[in-house]
Amino acid sequence: MLTPMDIHNKEFRRSFRGYNEEEVDEFLDKVMEDYEMLYRENAELKERINIMNEKLQSYINMETTLNNTLIVAQNTAEELKRNAEKEAQLIIQNAHQTAEKILEQANQEVVKIRMELERYKKQLNIFKAKFKALLEAQLEAILSFDEKELVVEGENLDDDRKEA
Repeated sequence: MLTPMDIHNKEFRRSFRGYNEEEVDEFLDKVMEDYEMLYRENAELKERINIMNEKLQSYINMETTLNNTLIVAQNTAEELKRNAEKEAQLIIQNAHQTAEKILEQANQEVVKIRMELERYKKQLNIFKAKFKALLEAQLEAILSFDEKELVVEGENLDDDRKEA
């Protein structure tokens, strides 16, 4: 690539019918100035492009990092959701099992109470039968007393009292 110094230091051979040396030198100086200005501007633009490329690469890296972070966050959220659903299922299963145990215990208690009730009913029926038999025996005994026997016995009592 041609530099401004290359233009400045360029020497042309002289020839008999050549160009005016002063005009060529003035033109070359003007070309050199313009070229130097373009050269610097080009270097600045290249530097800015490099800076922009670095920034772009930084943004690309940032975007990649953000995308990866987002993917990790999504995966984590999905995993948390799955874990929460599993935990909810376990809680529901435990609740069902506990409810079943409670119902089973309640049913056993009902069976126990019913058996106890039946036992008390039987005892009551036995008591009623025995009491009825006792009452009937007492009634029969009362009805079988003869009034005469009572009078005779009562007289004997009075006689015994008199003797005493």
